[in-house]
Amino acid sequence: MKIQRALISVSDKTGLVDFARGLAAVGVEILSTGGTAAALRAAGLTIKDVSEHTGFPEMLDGRVKTLHPMIHGGLLFRRDNPEHMKQAAAHGIAPIDLVVVNLYPFERTVAREDVTLEEAIENIDIGGPSMLRSAAKNYASVTVICDPTDYPEVLREMDEHDGETTLKLRERLAVRVFDRTARYDQGIAHYLQSRQQTEASFTCSQPLVAHLRYGENPHQKAELYGRFDDYLEQLHGKELSYNNILDITAAVDLIGEFSDATVAILKHTNPCGVGSDDDLSLAWDKAFATDRQAPFGGIIICNRPLTGALAKDIAEIFSEVIIAPEFEPEARGVLQKKKNLRLIRLRGLPAPAPRDMRSVIGGMLVQDHDISNERPADSRIVTHRPPTQTELRAMEFGWKVVKHVKSNAIVFAGSDRTLGIGAGQMSRVDSVRIAVWKAGEAGLSLAGSAVASDAFFPFSDGLIAAAEAGATSAIEPGGSVRDEDVIAAADERKMAMIFTGKRHFRH
Repeated sequence: MKIQRALISVSDKTGLVDFARGLAAVGVEILSTGGTAAALRAAGLTIKDVSEHTGFPEMLDGRVKTLHPMIHGGLLFRRDNPEHMKQAAAHGIAPIDLVVVNLYPFERTVAREDVTLEEAIENIDIGGPSMLRSAAKNYASVTVICDPTDYPEVLREMDEHDGETTLKLRERLAVRVFDRTARYDQGIAHYLQSRQQTEASFTCSQPLVAHLRYGENPHQKAELYGRFDDYLEQLHGKELSYNNILDITAAVDLIGEFSDATVAILKHTNPCGVGSDDDLSLAWDKAFATDRQAPFGGIIICNRPLTGALAKDIAEIFSEVIIAPEFEPEARGVLQKKKNLRLIRLRGLPAPAPRDMRSVIGGMLVQDHDISNERPADSRIVTHRPPTQTELRAMEFGWKVVKHVKSNAIVFAGSDRTLGIGAGQMSRVDSVRIAVWKAGEAGLSLAGSAVASDAFFPFSDGLIAAAEAGATSAIEPGGSVRDEDVIAAADERKMAMIFTGKRHFRH
């Protein structure tokens, strides 16, 4: 069907005027409302108000303006159905062939820290999704646009097909509409559930980003959904794997803990080593020194532009992925010689996902993201001896890292580096022993180090093993029925110990 009448009502006015001029140039009548109509009239375009078209005024502060049979009838009646055509003519319902709507900015509104519940509710669009869904349902005859990036293609097709669009394009645009309205409603449900603590069901809808070569293992199929590409841009190397994406996510979460120039190395989502220094090459030396074996085939991330000097250092080992906010030309020249090495630009640290999801038997678990960030200086000293400033800095460094190590997690740290990491053991004292062993393998002394434990020491044996290895301070959540035994063991060894009151299990 040739497009003769369009209804345009948008919050995002990107490209609006040029698109409307393109429609007007081929004789399309434009219906519009409120701010959109004002913007188009200011650009010199002739616009017909929706209220004039419906014969019914806007009311209830604009809540009711497009919810009318003249609008939805014009969108929904089937042009190939004689009975529909007869009813539309009998009631004076004119066809609307094109709908251009993007929704009230609910997601942007509720992202503000100072937003009120009333303001959020006022930004729930009703008429917009209704028009989009009506138009998308009748995509056999109606073209629907919910994203300004589709304006040029619609105008191009109208130019090439004498004012019409192809069914293929209308189908694709309709799918985009249902995906957009699903995500919009999901955002509203999640927000209201978080604010009102309702017992509603949980839904999740994400756009497909890519079909992956395979999943965690070659016999498993896998896809990537969401907005991964908004934050990470691949500059070089073969396509990312399922495991790469898991490791990249863990690396970005970890590096977000540090404001100082820092380099981190990860393997299977666990940190192998982390170091901080204004000189990135020295930060790398500190991180790599923690464990010179495990990083083979791992992930490297830094939070400063990657220099040529650092590139030469890290090029000496095999890595799967290197992530940085930018790569200096010399660095790219060095690293791009390895055709399979993935170079990823971190466009910016994303806000932590508000909710974490994991599949379980028959459904999924959903929890708040762990964004708690305790400072040792503000935590409770439980031993007779308080920590020195040097020990506090080492505790803080270790605490930032241990949150990102699989439980049971132990990290020995100095003020600017990790010294030994023990991950994922069934017994906490075994994690301590592994961290001590790894430090020994690396030739690193633990004398004067701080030991960080993601959860409480259930017995004093883990703390004693750490003290015997050279740790002089400890940071842990506390909360064990044997806390007094652990504190006594620390006092006997003249250690300083802090309880943060927050546990950071990572399963």
